[in-house]
Amino acid sequence: MKKRQMCVLLGTVFAAYGMQALAADISDDVIRIGFITDMSGVYSDYDGTAGAEAIRMAIEDAGGNINGKKIELLVADHQNKADVASAKAREWFDSNKLDVLFGGTNSAASLAMSAVAAEKKKLFISTGAGTSALTNEQCNPYTVQYTYSTSALAKGTGAAVVKNGGDSWFFITTDYTFGHALERETSEVVEAAGGKVLGKVRVPLALSDFSSFMLQAQSSGAKILGLANAGGDFVNAIKTASEFGLNATMNPVGLTVFVLDIHTLGLDVTQGMYFTTPWHWNQSEEATAWSKRFEEKNQRMPTYIQASDYSAVQAYLKGVGATGTDDADTIMAWLKANPVNDFFVQNGVIREDGRMMNDMTLLQVKKPSESSGPWDYHTAISKLPAEDIYGPLSESSCKFVKKS
Repeated sequence: MKKRQMCVLLGTVFAAYGMQALAADISDDVIRIGFITDMSGVYSDYDGTAGAEAIRMAIEDAGGNINGKKIELLVADHQNKADVASAKAREWFDSNKLDVLFGGTNSAASLAMSAVAAEKKKLFISTGAGTSALTNEQCNPYTVQYTYSTSALAKGTGAAVVKNGGDSWFFITTDYTFGHALERETSEVVEAAGGKVLGKVRVPLALSDFSSFMLQAQSSGAKILGLANAGGDFVNAIKTASEFGLNATMNPVGLTVFVLDIHTLGLDVTQGMYFTTPWHWNQSEEATAWSKRFEEKNQRMPTYIQASDYSAVQAYLKGVGATGTDDADTIMAWLKANPVNDFFVQNGVIREDGRMMNDMTLLQVKKPSESSGPWDYHTAISKLPAEDIYGPLSESSCKFVKKS
C-alpha cells in the first residue's frame, strides 16, 4: 500500500477508535488464525487442503507477521459434523489462545462454530457456508458471512430459470440445513415469479445412488430438476440424471455449482446450464493472476470458496495491521467500516448483520465447441447487484440489527 494511502487509512482508524485500540496490542504476541472445514468428505475438493493453502498464501503475502507479531495457522477437519466443529472451535479458543476462526463448507458446522465464537466473544468469518441463518435468525455480533448465501443463489438462478420458461420444478434436496434453506428459498422465488413446485425429495448427505429419486423426478412431469445440493452430491446427481436420459424431458438446474463441477462432469453433460456465483477465476485481470498462482500450487483453478478464504484472511490481517490489535470487537468494527477491494470483491461492504454485500454473476456453461480449453467453461450473462440478491437490511431478521 502506498504511504499516502496508509496514512489516510490509519487516520480513519484513529478517528473511529482512538489510540486505545492501538494500545491494546496483540494478545499473547501471536496472531492465531484457525481454519475448520471439510478436509475429507463430500465438500473437501471445494475448500479442504487447497482452502488452507489459499490462507497460507494470504499469510505469506502479509509477510508472515503484522508489525513483527507472528501469524500462526491452525487447521482441522470438521468431518461435516456440527459437534466435531464446535468441540474443536471451543478447544482452540480455550487452550490454544485462538484469535479468529474461519469456517469452511457445511452450514450446520458453521452455525455451531458461530455459536461458540459468540460465546467466547471472538471473531468468526464463514467463507464456505451458505445458510442465510448466519445473518438472520442465528446471527450474532461476532459472525461475518463473507462469500454467498442460499437466498442469493435462489434469487439469482431461480429467477433466471423461470424467466426462460422453467416454470415447473421438482427438487432433489440434501437433507440438512443448507439443502433445506436452498430448497425453501428457491421455491419462494419460483412461486413468486408464477412458477410451481410439483414435488421434492430429501436425500442423505454424501449419497452415491440417486436412481430412485430420478425416477420420482421423471414421473412428476416437471420441466426443471432443481438440485438443492452441492459438491459431490451435485456431481453424482447430474451423472445419474444423464444416465437416465432426463435431459430429454427435464432441464437439470444446479443451485450451488462450482467450476470444478463443470471440469469433472465435462461440457457435454453440463452445456447450457445456468448457475450463480459470487466469483469466477477469469472475471478480471487480478482474479486471473491470483488464480494462476493458486493453480501453480494446487494443479487446478480455485473455487470461489478458496478465493474467499484468501480474501477474508487478507481483510482480517489488514484490520489487525491498521488497528494494531487482534481484539475481536475492534476488528469487527474496522471490517464493517472499511470496504474490501481486491481480486475477489469490489467495494464489498460488511453490513450490520454480518452479511458481506458482494455482487454475484449469472453464468451459463459453454458448448464444447465454444471452449478454448481447460477451465474455459462459462460465459457471463449478467451481473446481480448485492442489494437485489441479498435484500435490504430492513428485511433481515437478525435480532441485534437496529430497525428504523
